[in-house]
Amino acid sequence: MIVILKPGADERLVQDIVTQIEDTGLKAHLSRGEFRTVIGVVGEEGKVDKEHLLSIAGVEQVLPIMKPYKLASREFHKENTTVHIPCPGGGTVSVGGGHLAAIAGPCACEDETMVHTIAREIKAAGAAILRGGAYKPRTSPYSFQGHGEEALKWLRDAGNENQMPIITEVMDTRHVQTVEQYTDIFQIGARNMQNFNLLFEVGRTRKPVVLKRGMAASIQEWLMSAEYILSQGNRQVILCERGIKTFETALRYTLDLSAVPVVKSNSHLPVIVDPSHASGVREFVPALAYAAIAAGADGIMVEVHDNPSQAMCDGPQALLPETFKTMMRDLRAIAGVFDRTFSRAVSTAPAAPAVAMGAGAI
Repeated sequence: MIVILKPGADERLVQDIVTQIEDTGLKAHLSRGEFRTVIGVVGEEGKVDKEHLLSIAGVEQVLPIMKPYKLASREFHKENTTVHIPCPGGGTVSVGGGHLAAIAGPCACEDETMVHTIAREIKAAGAAILRGGAYKPRTSPYSFQGHGEEALKWLRDAGNENQMPIITEVMDTRHVQTVEQYTDIFQIGARNMQNFNLLFEVGRTRKPVVLKRGMAASIQEWLMSAEYILSQGNRQVILCERGIKTFETALRYTLDLSAVPVVKSNSHLPVIVDPSHASGVREFVPALAYAAIAAGADGIMVEVHDNPSQAMCDGPQALLPETFKTMMRDLRAIAGVFDRTFSRAVSTAPAAPAVAMGAGAI
């Protein structure tokens, strides 16, 4: 349930109510909006003394949350959440609340030179966040699995050099601490959407998390997975629609663009779209990206490669840098129709030097 406080409730009252809730063994989660403060009460419902809460001066209402995903619901947090991602050297990239972000880069970090080259190209074209895979989940155990921590160093250096936040996938609870040392954003892939131990682990960090929808997951299941992360205190969750399995075989998956407005009507979390994995064919990526922004998505995530025919994974869906540049020009025009703009990786300090971070770095 949620406890809605009267306008003007001071911090002492808020903390007093939080303490009373937690003394019963329940968890209290704060949501501060422009006009009201809401305290979400999560735990065994029988422990909640609604009448007592209503008797506290400063409490306006005590209401049940009807959705099974409590903290992800609009009932708990009415305003759109905006996730602010720090840039190397200062400044931020914002996702949500009218701020759009383009995330781009290679499927896998194949070598140091290619990561730096692609980072420079996508930055010049308008990307705000650099993506790249260090640990690669593959259908076959004999396929390229990524370069691991060495690739994380390349990605971090390229992000520092170009003053761009970086995002990379974490696949295993044993990798969370290592990946956290390098990345600015965790990515949870479709195959791990319901890896609840992994969701708990990234939820205990305080870094943003992009949570991809499972290929056979309902919207409610997707939001329940987000709830695992939110329940651990990490409120910086970005949802990513990347296509679901249907009977259609023309493309790899069916991009469910209807999920964007449906999720936004039920949840305050930002939603981005990955047209690269949805289609699996570079020819269709721009059209799906345009449709995503028109549908209300808060950004896109696409794959870019200088030589897709030689890519070590997912070459057929990777855009050439020139194609990405053209697509970004058109996306900005589409966003302008809806009075929205793409965030840029803007720093308030000189570019950070490209220095590799060792295993013990923070």
